[in-house]
Amino acid sequence: MHDQPLHGILRVPILFVNAYLVDITPNQSDGGWFLVDTGLRSAGASLIRQAARRRYGPRSAPRGIVLTHGHFDHAGSAAILAEHWGVPLFAHALELPYLTGQSAYPPQDPTVGGALAMMSRAFPRGAMDVTNYVVPLSNGSVPFASEWQVLHTPGHTPGHLSLWREKDRVLLAGDALATMNQESWTTTITMPRELRWLPAPLTTDWDAATASLQRLAALRPHTVVAGHGLPMAGEQVADLMDTFARTFKRPSHGRYVRQPALADRRGVVEIPPPAADPVRSVMRVAAGSAAMAALVLAVSRRRRRA
Repeated sequence: MHDQPLHGILRVPILFVNAYLVDITPNQSDGGWFLVDTGLRSAGASLIRQAARRRYGPRSAPRGIVLTHGHFDHAGSAAILAEHWGVPLFAHALELPYLTGQSAYPPQDPTVGGALAMMSRAFPRGAMDVTNYVVPLSNGSVPFASEWQVLHTPGHTPGHLSLWREKDRVLLAGDALATMNQESWTTTITMPRELRWLPAPLTTDWDAATASLQRLAALRPHTVVAGHGLPMAGEQVADLMDTFARTFKRPSHGRYVRQPALADRRGVVEIPPPAADPVRSVMRVAAGSAAMAALVLAVSRRRRRA
């Protein structure tokens, strides 16, 4: 079963993350379209091309690809799709260091706790290089879709952006927030709709993230689509966003919770020291115990042979 378009926006789920096909003229699939985010490498490219063929026809290509940010789960297929369609990638100017090979993102922070944090121990973070395709965006509008306003919403990453369409109060939030609970193993699978933290282990400036969320809530959106979770729609969403922003609390502990990573137009400048990680300590002890057991076993076998 495939999602149905909502206000001319089609969600393409790619494992645990979303990409979006966006009609330039809502609900007119023959009026051109653009892509927001590209999901995971390879899997994202295949699923997005399939969805695009179903909705727009086998020869249709987007006017461009807008990246909310450059994390591996949002930009993983960016180069593949940009080359396949021969279209540019658009990202905020402050995100370019991470998309042009100049800088890696700060290390993820698994110490914030929860399901996603545990999974983040295996996430890649190396610099991506799509220099040949990427074009900088700043606050303003999407060049080929003037109804969509580009909003700089830093916090999750320095150059994170969201898209806002005023006429029907639709917010494409990216990872400025989530519409599912990613801290729970159960809800990561069942995905009930609720406004929740942005992906915590990859968020490196919680002051900026809080300010960005408050700015988005002040828009009073009626529809919110995010990088993680199902769309939320209805006039009640504005009040839910307002309450969420007013009562928002960052994690109680973590590497970046009290001190952000610092970045400029060149990329990461300074990161705080790692937070205490009891899970990693346990893993090290377990690995050391396993190594010691293997050594004892090897010595025992050698003695038997002697």
